[in-house]
Amino acid sequence: MSHVPHELAEEFPQQVAMIRDLKSSNAHFAKLADKYHEVNREIHRIEAGVEPASDVRSEDLRKSRFQLKEEINTFLTSG
Repeated sequence: MSHVPHELAEEFPQQVAMIRDLKSSNAHFAKLADKYHEVNREIHRIEAGVEPASDVRSEDLRKSRFQLKEEINTFLTSG
């Protein structure tokens, strides 16, 4: 399997345990993390040339990933 940048463990290496705990104890956080993973994988497939997408679609996905990351970061820094 190829290396996929922007995984949550890479984005927040100091909070891996907190991410794991929140995913199992907070339904909203788990949904955010799942959505982040889904969007991140789609971006990776596009960048790898496996899935075609317009520039607009690619940019929209990157913006979505950024917004999800910001929301996840809020959870991680508020606790």
